[in-house]
Amino acid sequence: MWAEVGQFALILALLLSVVQVATGLGGAHRSDPVLMALSRSAARMQAGFVILAFGCLAGSYLACDFSVALVAEHSHSLQPWPYRFAATWGSHEGSMLLWILILAIYGGAVASFGGGLRETLQARVLGVQGLIGTAFLGFSLFTSNPFLRLSPAPLEGTELNPLLQDPGLVAHPPLLYLGYVGFSVAFAFAIAALIEGRVDAAWARWVRPWVLAAWVPLTAGITLGSFWAYYELGWGGWWFWDPVENASLMPWLLGTALLHSALVLERRGALVSWTILLAILTFSLSLVGTFLVRSGILTSVHAFAVDPKRGIYILGIIALTTGVALGLFAWRSPSLRSGPLFAPLSREGGVTLNNLFLVALAATVFLGTFSPVFIEILRGDKISVGPPYYARTFAPLAVPLLFLSVFGPALNWKRDDWRAVARRVRVPAGVAVAVGLVALVAGGWKQLVTVAALALAAWLVAGGFAILGRRWWAGRNDLLLSLRTTPRAAVGMALAHAGLGLLTLGVAGVTAWQSDKVLTMQPGASVAFAGRTLTLDALETRQGPNYQARQARFAVEGRGAPYLLVSERRVYGSSGTQTTEAGIHVSPLGNLYISVGDESAGGVVVRLWDHPLIVWIWLGGFTMALGGVVSLSDRRLRLGAPRRAAAPRAVTSPAPAE
Repeated sequence: MWAEVGQFALILALLLSVVQVATGLGGAHRSDPVLMALSRSAARMQAGFVILAFGCLAGSYLACDFSVALVAEHSHSLQPWPYRFAATWGSHEGSMLLWILILAIYGGAVASFGGGLRETLQARVLGVQGLIGTAFLGFSLFTSNPFLRLSPAPLEGTELNPLLQDPGLVAHPPLLYLGYVGFSVAFAFAIAALIEGRVDAAWARWVRPWVLAAWVPLTAGITLGSFWAYYELGWGGWWFWDPVENASLMPWLLGTALLHSALVLERRGALVSWTILLAILTFSLSLVGTFLVRSGILTSVHAFAVDPKRGIYILGIIALTTGVALGLFAWRSPSLRSGPLFAPLSREGGVTLNNLFLVALAATVFLGTFSPVFIEILRGDKISVGPPYYARTFAPLAVPLLFLSVFGPALNWKRDDWRAVARRVRVPAGVAVAVGLVALVAGGWKQLVTVAALALAAWLVAGGFAILGRRWWAGRNDLLLSLRTTPRAAVGMALAHAGLGLLTLGVAGVTAWQSDKVLTMQPGASVAFAGRTLTLDALETRQGPNYQARQARFAVEGRGAPYLLVSERRVYGSSGTQTTEAGIHVSPLGNLYISVGDESAGGVVVRLWDHPLIVWIWLGGFTMALGGVVSLSDRRLRLGAPRRAAAPRAVTSPAPAE
């Protein structure tokens, strides 16, 4: 019964999305308030039916209804219920339904909370959202139906991929999709503005919270995914430049650029065409990530499907969506004024330079991700692009971007003076120099690159807090009032920039000083490693809910209080799949990471890693996301822009900010 209700709900959602398109775009074109109101109702109802469909699929998983093909292929009655629930999006069909669910929720949110928007703009945004929803609902129903039945139904299911039976599956994909799909709102705003021929500061003020609402979960999702891979895969790394990792990084880079350029458009009315183009490209790259994992061109734990026909369908959606959007942009952009002029040394100039670096980084990642595919298609040769490529291309662009990011918030709008800017950054500069000197004394000239990286991390952290320090110093005569009146957006920006510094600290530490060792150990044997002494106390067998584990228990002495670490090798009975669960001791100064392999000659293969400062990578990433949350809570962002009676067709320059 669940499957039939879910199927019917998806069909109704598809019909409502068509209504949403027709009434949204048609109503705005005719300025018909009845049709535009109907588009809002259609968006809310579509969201309701998609939520119902998703609930039906999740209920089928929780109830172990193996007559549903998807449940039978990706669930098992012995799986703990959280993993049965998370298996709802652990397959191609289920993850696509999650994608549609989030898209529908965003559309319903625009319909419900966009009351301050111009009615025609809101209707056009909903119309564009409806077009995207129609495409993906059609894709789900006609090529990837999650509610197909099996007859006869099997007595037991085939379990979910054991690598996905982890708490990371519960949070990581939904967070990524909230980011990917969230950029569809910015895309819809851009297309709606191009149709109207009107892009102004009010438009930017409405778009920026939606961009931030997508950027925050995408940042958190990428960070969580890195940590999940670190502790679950047993390989001891935090980023592998896997194509699907890159697929999440590319829209994050362009989304970060979009977030900054939208601020310039809101405050100064500048970078109009550039902001529109970024909104189009950011969502297009989000669609590229959807294509990668469903096209069959990848063999990866991230890949959901190996059917090229599905990939062609999504590739068609990307081509049509991006092609029409860029064509509309090319037609309309000449009529959009570029806004007031600004000096190279200004906040606008800083954001422009920031954007150029971010776009160059995204282009570098795109080339590294897709060049093997292009070369195989054109020449038939198989090549791989790995970390060495990114070390030579990505890092040289990222380092100057990180260095310059401290200057951006210290610059005034429109124009500034070098000497005044130097005075504003003298505290972060002093902190960076001090940290660099201490590191140089400790590590010597042979560690010069590491010294520079640590100084850069200190520069970023101090620069983040300097954003608040300058504001509070200016109001030092009434510090309590200054603290109370500090905008949350300023606090959020400070946290985001400081989090970037913490991430840099972690990358610098683990890259420069990590060490590893591989050996075979028998119970009772000890080994000295990275200032610690590790003893293999015992090898034991443990029975899990749906697996059997061979468990190695290690007693660790030195570099901190004595502690016990457990690493195990699991065998899942239903599929016979083996996984490794690493034993990790987390510390602010570094992690000890133990991974066990196969047994031989009465012992077990053990690989040890020492990862100095690595925890700061994830603390930095989550601090950046926290900064976005704090910014999003700023009342000025939640209020949006007031309605305006006039509807000029060109950009209206706002008054210069003080």
